Amino acid sequence: MLLDVADGVAVITLNRPDKLNAFTGEMAKNLGDAYAHCDGDDDVRAVVVTGAGRAFCAGADMAPEARSFSQEVGAGFTSSPVRPPAWEVRKPVIAAINGSAIGIGLTLALQCDLRFVARDAKLAIPQVRRGVLGDMGSHWTLPHTTSMAVAADVLLTGRTFSGVEAVQLGIASRVLPAKQVLAAAVETARDIAENCAPLSLALSKRALWAQRDRAATEDLESVYHRVLMGSGDAREGPTAWFEKRRPNWQLRVTEQWPSVLDAERRDRE
Repeated sequence: MLLDVADGVAVITLNRPDKLNAFTGEMAKNLGDAYAHCDGDDDVRAVVVTGAGRAFCAGADMAPEARSFSQEVGAGFTSSPVRPPAWEVRKPVIAAINGSAIGIGLTLALQCDLRFVARDAKLAIPQVRRGVLGDMGSHWTLPHTTSMAVAADVLLTGRTFSGVEAVQLGIASRVLPAKQVLAAAVETARDIAENCAPLSLALSKRALWAQRDRAATEDLESVYHRVLMGSGDAREGPTAWFEKRRPNWQLRVTEQWPSVLDAERRDRE
């Protein structure tokens, strides 16, 4: 993770270009630390998040040794591992999506205030095709950013779409050639830093994100991940993806539903 501050603008760069910035637990901690630094530094007036190389973030590290979905997780697991999230940073956070943003790559961008995206970027939240579900509060951020219809399209199909379509759907603010995305985001951030009152910005942002059910949605996503992580389907999804074959799902809604309800009940107690 790289953090550079100049002229009131912090640029945070996901920095695993050889892995297309595939996301790891260490990256989640480092990104949270960078957000916390930006939040507490009055010299930072706006923040830009981008990726090194040709991708923004290709999703969770799906290498077999990473075991992203195949491990069972305990009660302390959260599906929103970046703390604080971008929406708690008291400065505008712009995602400069310079290339593909898949899975957590897109869901962490959805936590930002603005999204500038490369025209030919590939975007998706494909977790339902991997035996799990969208994370980072995406079941709240996506319908509130766009609409329930768009959220259902993206989250329940797991399909891939372009940067151009992302703007058409209302997911992104601007679409640009890939080489111009970061520069445009920094230019906007610099304009904010130079012309907007810091406390006014902080309060306006807080008002925008102050919907009470956001935290409840994050908690529910974590509960459902704890049901799914380490299951046969969570192992089958990535395996089928690696082997480029159709997955053979084993879990059945009518059989597994009681365990889902039990997990919800335990979480409330």
